[in-house]
Amino acid sequence: EMLGDRTLRLQHGNRIEALCVLGTRLSVDVYGAAPAGAVSFGVKHTEGVSVEVVCQGQAEVGSAPGSRTRWPLDEGTVLRFSMSRASTEVNDNKVTVSFYAEGGQPINQAGVFLTGIGISLDVDADRDGVVEKNNPNKASWTWGPEGHGAILLVSCDKESPFTPASDCNDERVFSKKDLLDMSQMVLRTEGPRRLPRGYEIILHIPVSDADKVGVFHVQNPFFGQRYVHVLGWRKLYHTVQYTGGAAELDFFIEGLRFPDDTFSGLVTIHVSLLETLAEGIPHTPIFTDTVVFRVAPWIMTPNTLAPVNVFVCSMKDNYLFTKEIKNLVNKAGCELKVCFGYINRGDRWMQDEIEFGYTHAPHKSFPVVLDSPRDGGLEQFPIKELLGPDFGYVSREPLFEAITSLDSFGNLEVSPPVTVAGKEYPLGRILIGSSFPIAAGRRMTRVVRDFLYAQQVQAPVELYSDWLSVGHVNEFVTFVPTSDTKRFRMLMASPAACYKLFREKQKEGQGEATMFKGKGTGFAFAGYSGTDTKRVTINKVLSNDILVQQNQYAQRCIDWNRDILKKELGLMEEDILDLPALFKLDKQGKAMPYFPNMVTMIILAKDLGIPKPFGPMVGGECCLERQTRSLLELRCRFLEDVASYHGRLGEVRCGTNVQRRPFTFKWWHVTP
Repeated sequence: EMLGDRTLRLQHGNRIEALCVLGTRLSVDVYGAAPAGAVSFGVKHTEGVSVEVVCQGQAEVGSAPGSRTRWPLDEGTVLRFSMSRASTEVNDNKVTVSFYAEGGQPINQAGVFLTGIGISLDVDADRDGVVEKNNPNKASWTWGPEGHGAILLVSCDKESPFTPASDCNDERVFSKKDLLDMSQMVLRTEGPRRLPRGYEIILHIPVSDADKVGVFHVQNPFFGQRYVHVLGWRKLYHTVQYTGGAAELDFFIEGLRFPDDTFSGLVTIHVSLLETLAEGIPHTPIFTDTVVFRVAPWIMTPNTLAPVNVFVCSMKDNYLFTKEIKNLVNKAGCELKVCFGYINRGDRWMQDEIEFGYTHAPHKSFPVVLDSPRDGGLEQFPIKELLGPDFGYVSREPLFEAITSLDSFGNLEVSPPVTVAGKEYPLGRILIGSSFPIAAGRRMTRVVRDFLYAQQVQAPVELYSDWLSVGHVNEFVTFVPTSDTKRFRMLMASPAACYKLFREKQKEGQGEATMFKGKGTGFAFAGYSGTDTKRVTINKVLSNDILVQQNQYAQRCIDWNRDILKKELGLMEEDILDLPALFKLDKQGKAMPYFPNMVTMIILAKDLGIPKPFGPMVGGECCLERQTRSLLELRCRFLEDVASYHGRLGEVRCGTNVQRRPFTFKWWHVTP
């Protein structure tokens, strides 16, 4: 998008000098420049210039001078010229206009001395990782596989261990590594050794983009490079050193923040040629070239992507649990990272503190952790343990809203890729739990919600989770990978499935089968506060009318979500598996699990770590475990989390977190 066509004021008897940027056109009003008595004119020019005569807005056929010698002088007659190659010296090209009277005798002449200069600001607009020359699409940005427009990464990682903040809060570049995160921009100039007096070239950004982009320039490549911060924050323009001949100046661009409700993600950078009419008169722009970047979004990773690292907190009471997780992780072929007490400060809820995602551009991709506003003991963990070279960090903190349990990231999930009524979501859709529309219940804080919506590539779906005591979506829905064409199944917690199973067992004469086996007396089961857990049998559960009613209510809440999910994720009944679950209401009327909730599992490819439900023992086997194994075609390991997690209203998933491989799909191919 070049702005640079302009009109010159020419007067008979005068010679003027002008700079002509390649690709732009200069116009002269010939009629206005003519002396009294002139009725026709002729044009001569050097071969570096192309000229056309325009009468009444129409370029004359055969209007190239040389095809005829004279033109009648009519009002509105304009001469247009352009240059296709750069000058080697100032004023090395020339256009002369001669004016003639009625009988053909010459009256006077006017002339324009021209200096041709090439200026082009270039980026990787075709997204192949290489900066091309003057791409016609560089000044706009479009989505989709046929789309165009350059891409920027937010430098939210930290290349140097000595800086306190992430790189985007820092105007210094410490190493070549910093530059690898950045997108390249090249300013190409071509022309005489020096610009004529009164001209200069500047790079500039709109004031609205100053806090969103940083531009660095490599100075003096011979004597140890210096990377100079030239645009962004308080710097809105930068005067470029013009070096003469054909030159390329390299700039490196970083994003300073992710898209948000007040920022679409698009940033603009301009180069302008400025001209001053005389000493002491301010400059005005006579040519501008523009490039547009989109800041790459933060992208979540669903359970169906391959696991890389599993994180768990080491607590006084979870040694056995950690050991079981280690076995599971070894089997799945990924790594276990244990976060010790000096960092977790007594906070075990790894899933609630952070959400792993990544950001991606044609030249680079790296993981980025989103830090939840719920700041428990783990508050320092993402900054101290995760943020580093090629590991980014981002957080959103509300200024005025109170933080609730729904702001923890057990309440933030993402579906696998889906197609809904013909519309594709190749990166899946974000799921967040909210309150029922009619009630003034708990919702996820607005700054985080706005941030998630603004990323655009995983359009969020709001579910109803406020019916639960803890209020997290991961308490009633999750996704597991499968090997068929659908690639996944959605699992939902189901009281109905549990009652159905228990009634079948009762019919088979197993009504006295006991739950919570081996847990002794008065053990801390969240949902069962009886003094003796030994005697909870299938018969007792089925005959407890209050429990039946409470679970009918829980089932209704889950079914409401089931309908939303089927519609918003384009799912059929056969895509959903119902895992037996039971709930019980607390004094506030909020639901908590009656026995460890199996949906809240950890998914490592084909290996699942499932909360051990301690269901009724039938023929030496827990019938809930048996039912779950038969539903899932994956390797199920049932982990005992009662002491360390379930008794505190959380399960396996809440105490662990999984960093996964990014999608291979390029987000810029999405059509939001």
